[in-house]
Amino acid sequence: MNALLEVDGLTVRLPVAGESRTVLRDVSFSLDSGSTLGLVGESGSGKSMTVRTIARLLPDGADVRGGVRFDGAEVFDLRTDALRSYRAKDVAMIFQDARAHTNPVRTIGDFLTEAMRTNDRMPKPAARKRAQELLAEVGIGDPERRLRQYPHELSGGLLQRVMIAAAVAARPRLILADEPTTALDVTTQAEVMATLGRMQREYGMAMLFITHDLELAGAVCDETIVLYAGQVMERQASARLHQDPLHPYTAALVQARPEIDRRVDRLPAITGHPTTAYEAPDGCAFAPRCRFAEERCRAGVPPLLQIGPSQTRCVQMPGLRGRMVRRQHVDSPSNEEIQR
Repeated sequence: MNALLEVDGLTVRLPVAGESRTVLRDVSFSLDSGSTLGLVGESGSGKSMTVRTIARLLPDGADVRGGVRFDGAEVFDLRTDALRSYRAKDVAMIFQDARAHTNPVRTIGDFLTEAMRTNDRMPKPAARKRAQELLAEVGIGDPERRLRQYPHELSGGLLQRVMIAAAVAARPRLILADEPTTALDVTTQAEVMATLGRMQREYGMAMLFITHDLELAGAVCDETIVLYAGQVMERQASARLHQDPLHPYTAALVQARPEIDRRVDRLPAITGHPTTAYEAPDGCAFAPRCRFAEERCRAGVPPLLQIGPSQTRCVQMPGLRGRMVRRQHVDSPSNEEIQR
């Protein structure tokens, strides 16, 4: 059986200051119905550009090579009604900043019912009733009052729940979640992710989930893809990514994350600065920042190697496996130390 979403050799170039610059390079992956796939990486790694390409939300002048297939149909071949149906019913996007993607002068009711009335030709009373049901499903009390309110009258957590309600209104088959909890506190983040996970299970949706948080990706996603400089560096089951990273970049991210049950004198940092796709050197894009880099790493762009069910873009695998994560922990503090 074909996967629900197939991204094959995706390369994207955008016009920037009169130049055509590469923002994605040979990105390939697939996603099955009902599964959750995470995209992690530093800013500029290509996470948001990947999902915007899948949703066909690229700016004018974009040069796209490779393919994006949804349920076997090439997304960039869709025209007029087919493209409208793809965006309105098959795929929904949850953006990072809910306030930036809601109209401040229109009510929550207008925001939620517009697509139902426009795309489904639903009468206003029926659309409003459905909007109330959606708000209740995402855990928002007194939905009738909320429909009369404006975005600025809702907290960040409530507004993000409204965005989830809008995304699942048409029961799409794929959710593209672009860091939907970044601006929220930890407690609200957990509540929003629980709501999103429950809605995903109830409707049987697949989800492509973008985050900077490796711990969150591990808790939410079945598999995780690590992006760097517009390339896939690693794909592995989320449960194994922390214990057995297959790329030095993934290992460096794992080492740099804090742990609440242990303390260290100083968290290891990745030297250098993040590299965008158009700044990437010849050979391995991560080589200038990698403590394991050798001459062969700079000889050419490494292929994406298959190691069991996982993938990595590192020519030194499997020789490095198990040697990349070396964290020197200090014992957990005693009660006396905590009190001091």
